Amino acid sequence: MKLSGNTILITGGGSGIGLAMAERFVQSGNTVIVCGRRENVLEQAREQVPGLITRVCDLEVESERLALFDWVTANYQDVNVLVNNAGIQLRYNLLKADARDRWQDYSKEIATNIEAPVHLSMLFAPYFAAKETAAILNVTSGLAFTPFAIAPVYSATKAALHSFTVSLRHQLSDTSVEVIEIAPPAVNTDLGGSGLHTHGEPLDAFTEGIFKGLAEGKQEIGYGSSAARLRMSRDEIDEYTEKMYQATKNSIES
Repeated sequence: MKLSGNTILITGGGSGIGLAMAERFVQSGNTVIVCGRRENVLEQAREQVPGLITRVCDLEVESERLALFDWVTANYQDVNVLVNNAGIQLRYNLLKADARDRWQDYSKEIATNIEAPVHLSMLFAPYFAAKETAAILNVTSGLAFTPFAIAPVYSATKAALHSFTVSLRHQLSDTSVEVIEIAPPAVNTDLGGSGLHTHGEPLDAFTEGIFKGLAEGKQEIGYGSSAARLRMSRDEIDEYTEKMYQATKNSIES
């Protein structure tokens, strides 16, 4: 995709990977809109990235996703790039999860991680298809390929988003819309809670790697440990998944 002269919407762009991408896109000469649930986080993002446009939106709610699409296309008609980045990661023991009284908490992962990006992709795809150049970037995870057993729903939603992205790429192959998948490894952000990813890849280095992949025109972009996982064999996936589970299972059994 071209890296300048776009109007870009990034979901979950107030912090972490989304904000790092927003900052790079602004520096590259793009108009960037980010949305998120928390106004105070968006205010901090505007202070960090001058010129950033923000919009409060709860992506779990269908009506708010529709309102976001209507607002963006009415006020920023040149919008031609969607980055589906927002995500929630929860870790839990399925034998101890209270699926009767707490299902509403668990279902937020499904709504945010797969329902929202699918819905937004379906809304924006016809709009983008009329553009000379356009792109949909779906941020999945290395865990889409090698599931993290203690984050079972997160891993499953990212696997589903990977599959959807492949299908979307095929369906839009005769249009001007590029479909790109970004599959991060663990990155040092607050995903899932503060301190869980302190040993992950440095955010700046990861962002640099992703933008290198975009500049090279890659359709699937991994970084660090996730790059190899994109093409693992089934036996390698099983071995890697078991190794990760054995190393982390005690963290959810207490």
